[in-house]
Amino acid sequence: MNQLENTLTSLEVAEMVERRHDQVIRDIRKIIEQLADHKSVDSSDLGEAKNGLSSESIDINTFFIESTYTSAQNKELPCYLVTKQGCEVFGNRMTGAKGTQFTVGYVSRFNQMEQHIKQQPDISNLSPELQMFNQMFQAVASQEQKLVEVNDKVDNISNIFALNTANWRSETGNWVRQMAIKQGGGIAFKEINQEIYAEVERRGGFKFNVRLRNMQTRQIEKGYSKSAVKKLNKLDVIEADKKATQIYIQVVKEFAIKYQVDVA
Repeated sequence: MNQLENTLTSLEVAEMVERRHDQVIRDIRKIIEQLADHKSVDSSDLGEAKNGLSSESIDINTFFIESTYTSAQNKELPCYLVTKQGCEVFGNRMTGAKGTQFTVGYVSRFNQMEQHIKQQPDISNLSPELQMFNQMFQAVASQEQKLVEVNDKVDNISNIFALNTANWRSETGNWVRQMAIKQGGGIAFKEINQEIYAEVERRGGFKFNVRLRNMQTRQIEKGYSKSAVKKLNKLDVIEADKKATQIYIQVVKEFAIKYQVDVA
């Protein structure tokens, strides 16, 4: 079985456990450190993955394989390929419903991959001519798959532009979180928000910091509590202005397409 085919990326793991990618990377690196000095690893953390491991050494690639991915901003960033055993180790560190959900998720994904690999025919005994025809068939199938992927992307873009404006704050907030996860989480959330606000200000000629201070002043004058005034943010300023709201929604839609957010 091809090890590289039969893995999940740490990005996929982050999405499955609903955590930032940088947090998942940090946890994986901590596990790798423990595996490198496996005497310090609690055997319960390894679960079934401990079976067959030598007491002398552990091959880290049995669990996690260093790799990279290209972000939506065309930057090469670090990630890991996580094997089934790696998922077992990672999942055994989680407790409660999230741990159970992750286990169900990764077991299902690996079962699907294993079934796919089993279904691939053995063509090693075919004649050169038949192998050539098989390659041609695979090329056509690959093009058809790419067409399906293009259609899926078109459908996704349609879903983005069909945003329900009644719930725009909730939906756009979810999209921005997905963008940040794709960029590794952490500071990416703040950076993407800053980019979006800057673009909205540019298009609308707004100055949100000034508007926010003015809104805070008005609410203080109206007798609102300090805690309520402190909670005000740029989204409240945007929501108070119909034009700003429309521009903000449009900009977030464009960013969602740029960062390939899946809204299905």
